Amino acid sequence: MTVSEDNKKAVADAKVLVVGAGGIGCEVLKNLALSGFKTIEIIDLDTIDVSNLNRQFLFRKEHVGKPKAVVARQSILNYNPDINITAYHDSITSQDYGVNFFKKFNIVLNALDNRAARNHVNRMCLAADVPLIESGTSGYSGQVELIKKGVTQCYECQPKPPQKTFPGCTIRNTPSEPVHCIVWAKHLFNQLFGEEDPDQDVSPDTEDPEAKVEGQEHTETETGNIKRTSTRQWAQEINYDPAQLFDKFFKTDIEYLLKMENLWKTRKPPVPLSWQQAASHGGDAQEEVEVDNVKVTDMKVWSLKKCTQIFAEVTSKLKEDLKDKKFLVWDKDIGTCMDFVTACANIRAHIFSIPTQTRFSIKSIAGNIIPAIATANAMIAGLVVLNAVRVLLRQYQKCPSIYLRQKSIHSKFILAADKQITQANPKCYVCSPQPFVNVFVNVESMTVKEFEMELLKKSLNMVAPDAVLDGKGTVVISSEEGETEVNNDKKLKEIGIVDGSILKCDDFLQNYELTVAVNHYEAKEKDDPPYKVVANPDELKAKENGDAAGEKNGDDKKEAESDEDDLMIVDEDPQEGSSKRRKLNPPDEDDDISIVET
Repeated sequence: MTVSEDNKKAVADAKVLVVGAGGIGCEVLKNLALSGFKTIEIIDLDTIDVSNLNRQFLFRKEHVGKPKAVVARQSILNYNPDINITAYHDSITSQDYGVNFFKKFNIVLNALDNRAARNHVNRMCLAADVPLIESGTSGYSGQVELIKKGVTQCYECQPKPPQKTFPGCTIRNTPSEPVHCIVWAKHLFNQLFGEEDPDQDVSPDTEDPEAKVEGQEHTETETGNIKRTSTRQWAQEINYDPAQLFDKFFKTDIEYLLKMENLWKTRKPPVPLSWQQAASHGGDAQEEVEVDNVKVTDMKVWSLKKCTQIFAEVTSKLKEDLKDKKFLVWDKDIGTCMDFVTACANIRAHIFSIPTQTRFSIKSIAGNIIPAIATANAMIAGLVVLNAVRVLLRQYQKCPSIYLRQKSIHSKFILAADKQITQANPKCYVCSPQPFVNVFVNVESMTVKEFEMELLKKSLNMVAPDAVLDGKGTVVISSEEGETEVNNDKKLKEIGIVDGSILKCDDFLQNYELTVAVNHYEAKEKDDPPYKVVANPDELKAKENGDAAGEKNGDDKKEAESDEDDLMIVDEDPQEGSSKRRKLNPPDEDDDISIVET
């Protein structure tokens, strides 16, 4: 790229927002500082973990535990003390960073590691009409993509693979793989210390179809749920006593499971484990000597005795952390959170005769991490800044999506690009002129609060949604605290939301409006999703083989399942984050890509 006076001026005058100060973020900040950019703002909620030091080169050992954004700012000033750089140790989804905040920048550079934040920044940039450069890496693969309102597709134009989930009865009753125990342990953390979610109950599921005995009935509430005491309430009553907690989750609950005899006709039954048995279990003497050794802590499988000791220690610490707070948020980079999940997952695995795992392996699964490669981050970050300069000069057509891929026998090139920028999807429920989406829910059992949390926030990525029942003008959900709280526990049908209802939804923070068509749907099989979101109306057309709306036919579904037979991913977004999937090693006759010339 020729460095003309226009280029220099555009770079020097630009105001740049960098979202994320992780693997790619550190490289992007360094490139910006050394390329003549004078005004940079950086935001990141994370703190520095020792595992970051092998590739996030702006950080040193003495920085562990400090805010990434703050330390990155200081390190960058050491490269170039003449630039104006502002750091925010905060979440980009906070209401403090609205549309007007984004409007003050000439360009936004994403270096995020999760889909929810990417979706939010995508919408904020669309609302502010500010160009966004999205980037991500996944191991040796990566990509850079320009998002510009009215010019390219947005981040949400193409549907992303849904998060890998597991049937609740498998997690609670019949785990068979380490990941099942890890998910259970994360759910247990939330039940005891986090934001309570009924869908994350860790108690045995007596409604498991496999466990039912013909003619046997269960005690139910008026809503049809099994009557249970809140796990959090019970834990508080016993003052989080480790021994009583341990016996409840690893002995009493397991003994209850064994009474469901149908579950164990073809499976090896679990073996209940009491606190006394676990505490007296033999351990590794070397563990006692090398308590602070990283190799022992992270890379070696803990003995059952050590798991029990860690469970007791971190439970007491987490109880103290919970004081004066409504709940704690689980984070893979917080030691107590990670230790709790490691200990509980391995104890449960031991009970169900499942291989136990190292803390490092559990962190990789629980934190949805794909190992990051420093050179991949550096290459992608270089392309990000090259494209940023082109965007500042309004050379959008020179910014097609670029892909990094491993060299293979099929191709000698590792960088390739689309031949042209990708146009927006006219049916996108985010950037189309009239955003519209179909949702399939059970209007007779889903509550208004569940609709808000699961559909509007989790699936449709709203932050502070409002919803009005079209035709009646009834305010169903309000972002104003307390205004519609009375509706929370009401079923959708009770408040007038039935099959065919239309909801007018909007998010003031994102400056986003969406029309939602509600369709009544009942899950038939235990593996069926509890609800579905269908953005493309074409997917609602009846399939020739009679499949239900929005589902693949049998052959396609079987093929999709076979692709993941040897792969278990809890979330498709890796640590440094890949924004979309792509066949990265196609044959030589690639018609849709061209070699990058930079």
